Amino acid sequence: MRRTRHLWSGATIAVLLTAGLLTGCSPTSSDNSAQACAQAPNGTPVTAGAPTATGGNIATNPEIATGFRSNMTPVRTRTFAAATANPLSTEAACKVLAAGGTAADALVAAQMVLGLVEPQASGIGGGAFLLYYDAGRKTVDAYDGRETAPASATENYLRWISDADRTVPQPNARASGRSIGVPGVLRLLGAAHDDHGKQPWKDLFDPAITMADHGFRISPRMAGQIADSAKDLARDDNAKAYFLQPDGTGKPAGTTLTNPAMVKTLGAVATDGPQAFYTGAIAQDIVDATTTAAGGRTPGQLTLADLAGYQAKKRTAICTDYRSHEICGMPGPSSGGIAVAATLGILQNFDLSALPPDNLDRNGGKPKARAVHLISEAERLAYADRDKYVADPDFVPLPGNSPDTLLGGDYLKKRAALINPDHSMGTAQPGDFGPVPVGAGPQQPEHGTSHLSIVDQYGNAASMTTTVESAFGSFHIVDGFVLNNQLTDFAANPQAPDGAPVANRVQAGKRPRSSMSPTLVFDRNPDGSRGQLSAVVGSPGGSVIIQFVVKTLVGLLDWHLDPQQAVSQIDFGASNTAVTGLGGEHPAIDATANGDHDALVQQLRAMGHQVSVDQQSSGLSALKREPDGWIGGADPRREGAVMGDTK
Repeated sequence: MRRTRHLWSGATIAVLLTAGLLTGCSPTSSDNSAQACAQAPNGTPVTAGAPTATGGNIATNPEIATGFRSNMTPVRTRTFAAATANPLSTEAACKVLAAGGTAADALVAAQMVLGLVEPQASGIGGGAFLLYYDAGRKTVDAYDGRETAPASATENYLRWISDADRTVPQPNARASGRSIGVPGVLRLLGAAHDDHGKQPWKDLFDPAITMADHGFRISPRMAGQIADSAKDLARDDNAKAYFLQPDGTGKPAGTTLTNPAMVKTLGAVATDGPQAFYTGAIAQDIVDATTTAAGGRTPGQLTLADLAGYQAKKRTAICTDYRSHEICGMPGPSSGGIAVAATLGILQNFDLSALPPDNLDRNGGKPKARAVHLISEAERLAYADRDKYVADPDFVPLPGNSPDTLLGGDYLKKRAALINPDHSMGTAQPGDFGPVPVGAGPQQPEHGTSHLSIVDQYGNAASMTTTVESAFGSFHIVDGFVLNNQLTDFAANPQAPDGAPVANRVQAGKRPRSSMSPTLVFDRNPDGSRGQLSAVVGSPGGSVIIQFVVKTLVGLLDWHLDPQQAVSQIDFGASNTAVTGLGGEHPAIDATANGDHDALVQQLRAMGHQVSVDQQSSGLSALKREPDGWIGGADPRREGAVMGDTK
């Protein structure tokens, strides 16, 4: 059957050029917040304008910071909505939804486009976690598409070349072959489509194949990340040719890229399904790229059998109460669902509704110091348990063999009692559950990702966080896509200082711990049963994802912000360190002189917090149900857009 391909319209490209999303950025705008996708008279989605972004680059961030789009306004839709990290991806999802597709269908189309327009964050060479609400069945499915370690991997796989050669992998663990795990996102999408899809699998690849074939323009964010990663990308011949200019500098924003290799890869997967990726020529190319010793690189040990044997897993979602809502999150090997639920369970013991933001505006206002303090302290306690106890549940059982032990109301009330209302604890100790065979290892420097929030006209919803781990993964491209460096999410040292094995150590076939926190929110019926779907939330951001999601949920549920205000508000929170973050990119924070002149910073420091005002690069999206449709917001810190059948 001949595949029909549609070029992106000149009108759409013109809109993106005007928006600053395909060429250089202009000063911060106060235009409408995100692109909207409406059904034109002929049934084709059309796009409206988006604001531009300011510049910014904090080298210590997992992905570069790219400023803040001030005064964004929410997008209201009638029956369906999609939010992704790039307007071209959102448009692909929206077209599927407008044509009667399900949220599962839209996910496939959007992820394929994201792999082209945001390869630094996600793609078919990576993995993902998905929460999917089936409105007909009233069920929540949790799909685990996390990468796995090779069957031959030992607990020192990332630490040294071999037991006989105890030197570190070259040029480092990330850029060596040791960081590459079996990609999982295509198996996840295949399973979700089998369960919940409506449109033919093959047709969902058309937008990405068209873009890869005819070309798309590099966005400012992608260009900035290429420039930031140019030295590492130059180590791989394919990455060098694709992303860099002859002089070794990154290709600038506005450059048109084509990807013939990706056309071939996506065409094979579209025709033959995920199996075309995990066996045959593509699988062999992945193995060859992982196991090469070219350039003095330490090879990985991934095999064809590792790829052929990979399966996405359907797990039981973690669903807990918060106020009058039910919050559903991702179980292990993601720690996100447990950590978000634990934080909210601790906060349930405090009246946050009495602490709304001050000077509420389109950017979410400015949180009160007491609110930041309580939320950050609750996060420290949640991270302490997460760091010690949470890993791949197929290898490391949770205390009591159930999330309920860490999330029990009585236990979390005791954790809440450890919070001093006037002074930070600095770092928290994990709960004591008696002798356990794991120790608390160092927190790994987890990195950036991408997120998709989608609701369809049938009432189904998808919240999927997807990643290649660090920016551009392992810096290696094969058959047109970036290979992940996901295995560096494992603890390189398998033992804690006390000699106990670390829960998140490398083991053969194991999935590394993640912080990805795709989240679904439901109302509670008067009888306590699950009510209607209320909100879809998620974010990229490495280990800080948990904090980004928590601040958004508190904004929506405690402070009754609209979704755009909830995601736009200041990024704040803490891992289990003495440092509390306040995103200095936000216009309400005075980040000059390390924040010394900002009143909120001063108040938190007086409470014992070590405050950082480094710029943040969250990529939140939130969709919330209204009586007559949906209202959505996209993070002003990235290039994301919300579209749907707008009102």
